[in-house]
Amino acid sequence: MTDWATQPATFFPPTQENQPMTQPKPSGQAAAARQTDTQTRTLQPMTTRTARVHVFGRDHINTDEIIPARYLTTDREEELAPFAMQDYDPGFVQRVGKGDIVIAGADFGCGSSREHAVWALRGAGVSAVLAPNFARIFYRNAINNGFPALECEGVQELFSDGDEATLDLEGGVIRNETTGKELRFTPLPDFALAVREAGGWLEYMRDHSGVEGETLDAASTAAGHGHAGQPEGDAQSFEAPQESPDA
Repeated sequence: MTDWATQPATFFPPTQENQPMTQPKPSGQAAAARQTDTQTRTLQPMTTRTARVHVFGRDHINTDEIIPARYLTTDREEELAPFAMQDYDPGFVQRVGKGDIVIAGADFGCGSSREHAVWALRGAGVSAVLAPNFARIFYRNAINNGFPALECEGVQELFSDGDEATLDLEGGVIRNETTGKELRFTPLPDFALAVREAGGWLEYMRDHSGVEGETLDAASTAAGHGHAGQPEGDAQSFEAPQESPDA
C-alpha cells in the first residue's frame, strides 16, 4: 500500500508555468490553490493513496457552487483552480493540497452540465470525490475526464473534516486512518479505469477502434430527478401541493 504522504505523487503531471487569465481577475478573488500542478488532461495511474479529506456534507451541491459561472471564461484547469468551491467554501483553495479527497453529500454536481466543475476540482489538487451518488451529467463528465467520482453510501458519517484517508481505487475501499474504520465504494468499471489511464475520453478513443460492451451500471447514471437527499432549508419544495379550499 502506497502512502501518499511519504511518496512522490504520481497522479499529477509535471508543473508548467501558469498562464495569465483570459480576462482581468475580479477584486477580492481567492488566492491560488496550494501546491497545485497545472497541466490539463494528462493523467498517470493511481491505485492507492493516503491523503487528507475535506467534508462537504450537504446534499445537492451544484456546479455553480463548485465553479461559479462568472469564471467560465477558460477551459484551463490552472486558471479555474483558484475559484474551486468559491461560492460554497471561499477558503477551500487555501486549505486543499495536491492529492486531497473531497467527501460530499448526495447528488453532488447537480445543476448545469459544465465540465469546468471537474476541471476546477482537479486543477485545485483534488484527486477524487466520494458521495452517496452524483448528478448524472457530473458523473459522466468525471468519467470522460478520467476523474474518480466514487459512489459510497454512508461516507459522510465515516469522516470528519481534516481526517486522513487511504483510498484504494481498484480494491474499492476507503479507510479512515484517524479512526480505523473503512467502507467499500462502488468500483469504477474497467473501461472507466482505462479512460482514466488514457487521460480522458478523447485520448482513449484515439487508441481504440471500438468501445467495450461494459456499461456504467451505477446509481448515478440511472438517476435523474428524485435523487436521495434534500436541500437544507428547502423542505417545503418537496411537499405535495395543497388543494384549494374552493376546489
